[in-house]
Amino acid sequence: MAEAARPADDPAAALLRGYAPVSGIADELMDAEGRVRPVWHPFVSYLGGQSREEIATRVARGDQYLRDAGVFTRLYADGGSTERAWPLSAVPVILHESDWAEITTGLRQRADLLEAVVRDLYGPGRLVTEGHLPAALVAGNPEWLRPLVGVEPRGGHFLHFVAFELGRSPDGSWFVLGDRTQAPSGAGFALENRVATSRVFSDFYPEANVERLAPFFRRFRDALNGMRGGEDSRVAILTPGPMTDTYYEHAYIARYLGFMLLEGEDMMVENGRVMVRTVAGPKPVSVLWRRLDSAFADPLELDPASHLGTAGMVGALRGGQVAMVNALGSGVLEARALMAFMPRLCRALRGEPLKLSNIATWWCGQAAERGYVARHAERMKFGPALSNRLFFEEQAPARREGEALADWLEARGAALVGQEAVTLSTTPAWDGTRLVPRPMSLRVFLARTPEGWAVMPGGYARIGRHADTAAVAMQSGGSVADVWVVADEPVAAETMVPPTTGPFRRTELSVLPARAADNLFWLGRYVERVETVVRLLRAYHLRLAETDRGDQPLLTALADFLDLHGVSVDEPFAAVIAARLASARGCAAQVRDRFSIDGWAALGDLAEKVADLGIETRKGDDAARVLGLVLRRIAGFSGLVHENMYRFTGWRFLTLGRALERANAMAWTLAVFADAAAPEGALDLAVEVGDSLMTHRRRYAVATTRETVIDLLALDDRNPRSILYQFDLVRDQVGRLPGNEPGPPLTPLARRVLEVHTGLAVATPEALTTAELLALRQAMAEVASLVTASYFG
Repeated sequence: MAEAARPADDPAAALLRGYAPVSGIADELMDAEGRVRPVWHPFVSYLGGQSREEIATRVARGDQYLRDAGVFTRLYADGGSTERAWPLSAVPVILHESDWAEITTGLRQRADLLEAVVRDLYGPGRLVTEGHLPAALVAGNPEWLRPLVGVEPRGGHFLHFVAFELGRSPDGSWFVLGDRTQAPSGAGFALENRVATSRVFSDFYPEANVERLAPFFRRFRDALNGMRGGEDSRVAILTPGPMTDTYYEHAYIARYLGFMLLEGEDMMVENGRVMVRTVAGPKPVSVLWRRLDSAFADPLELDPASHLGTAGMVGALRGGQVAMVNALGSGVLEARALMAFMPRLCRALRGEPLKLSNIATWWCGQAAERGYVARHAERMKFGPALSNRLFFEEQAPARREGEALADWLEARGAALVGQEAVTLSTTPAWDGTRLVPRPMSLRVFLARTPEGWAVMPGGYARIGRHADTAAVAMQSGGSVADVWVVADEPVAAETMVPPTTGPFRRTELSVLPARAADNLFWLGRYVERVETVVRLLRAYHLRLAETDRGDQPLLTALADFLDLHGVSVDEPFAAVIAARLASARGCAAQVRDRFSIDGWAALGDLAEKVADLGIETRKGDDAARVLGLVLRRIAGFSGLVHENMYRFTGWRFLTLGRALERANAMAWTLAVFADAAAPEGALDLAVEVGDSLMTHRRRYAVATTRETVIDLLALDDRNPRSILYQFDLVRDQVGRLPGNEPGPPLTPLARRVLEVHTGLAVATPEALTTAELLALRQAMAEVASLVTASYFG
């Protein structure tokens, strides 16, 4: 397409210089004559007034937000997976509200059609018996789940949240590339795209009349809450867990909507009801927004190899005790071959044609269609008939060498579809120096509400990294962009907060699942273990710098003590610290929905600081200096989490884990370095590791003795490093946990904590011998085991 002439003083002229969409392909920015579409004029004029440096700064601002928020997707290759930073394409796709209205009308019809199809497939089966659908296409689809046949969904609907992949044809019309009914992903990422893009263009977006996303989510949240079985029941999001590629989104949506994020192991079916295991005992769940594939949901009646589901889930659905969003088995609608029959199904079920056509598709299991595909193979893309992937994401099984196309289709026709080889429209993307046209597809989300289907005004677009359509797929390195639906008039700045209708009432926090409590407990323990090892390593290297010899008695004792912690002083310590941090991050990743963005970012910064240390073996002063920097990062993380985190039940378990681990580490340190047989300098080392040098000098006029060290580090309830101080915390937090209310009878956990605390409170430095200190360690292990047995089992 030739570049259109523009006045020299036009601010967009330089910006659009060289922007030339391919002839015969629709472009979002320019029409067929090379003119900027009216809806793009304000944005192009605004962007044209920015220098390349200013645009680069703005793009970097959006990327930085996404990094700080920890937004990521997971890429899979060669049997492994890696996290990839969220690949935002900063320039949004801009559509006028009239264009969007045409899309929404067609998608609402299609959503209703899919509801009617899935209702028939799991109900009367007339579409097959009356010849509208081939039986083999249904029965042969692994997503058609026979145990769900005849199961009427609670609430009466199979589909509640759907998405559609859209492309634009050369004539400007939109068409459907794929239906997403299994567990559509991307809605949470669309929100993050919007936040990031609004920061990139913070001085333009507020006045751009862009339709807001919050009302869509508020309506869906209210609809899900309306499906509950009573005030005592709950809505939850069911996730496969942190290793899925969209786990960040699951955690983000749970946090945004205020729902629990659960894995299959968090639940059980008791007397036909789905219950979540919480620290306060089993609690009912009546609505599950499912984000895992249907077959994994119940190892009892579906996939017996699944470790992601809950045994008995199908039975609970059969009994009408839980509403599933979407219904199990709805993935049958995603088969590519089904698109070949959608036009006739729409006429059969609704008596009208499709308002929004889908990509032309032919199922090769029928002779006439197979022949047509063979005659027009040069403009076809072949693919697996039952796959749910788009034509540019997956290729058909390869033919044998020398095998004729007709023979291949005859032999494998029932497993194949032919789809028209369409070319996706393009949209502008910033390549670092200029705007370039890149292929794109839209994903649009619909949510069922009491008023009907609500359509998210926008969604997100997948953008190719180069002109090849196949590069749109994110697993192939594609990026994503926000989609702005622009109105002619200003739009209301609505939020998730509903209008107030009465006096303010403080809502209670949701119950805490046992698995989340377990991970928070161990997060506290793992972070404290990292700090203990870093303090011990720093003490070792400070003394090594003073003597330059590693065979001194105190250094030998300290090296042996580190060895008991699994640390060799002869190996690079960065790897040792990183391994322990990985355990902490693993626990934090399990509770992303309950962990603040700042807390997650601080933990990530700590891990990056350790990674920057490299693998070389540092010694002496150099090592001590670096370890001091790591300690300050740990202190920053601990302070951020413990000072800013809301004092809900999860914080109590985090604090419990940290207090028990710190007390245990101090008891162990004193048992070794305050022992009568410890080498010279051991008492001063214990005070240093306990971060109490200044306090000891001020409190005790005499030289360091065993009594002063034990008094300060074990029995002083005003020293946050002492054992007694930590057990004050343990006693207080245990007393506030469910089931440990004041008064008899005491639980085994409360009784053991009281026994240990009382013994510490009345102990004297002389009485706290090495044997007693080791007994304290055993007692703390018993307390930790009782916490686990009482709340995590």
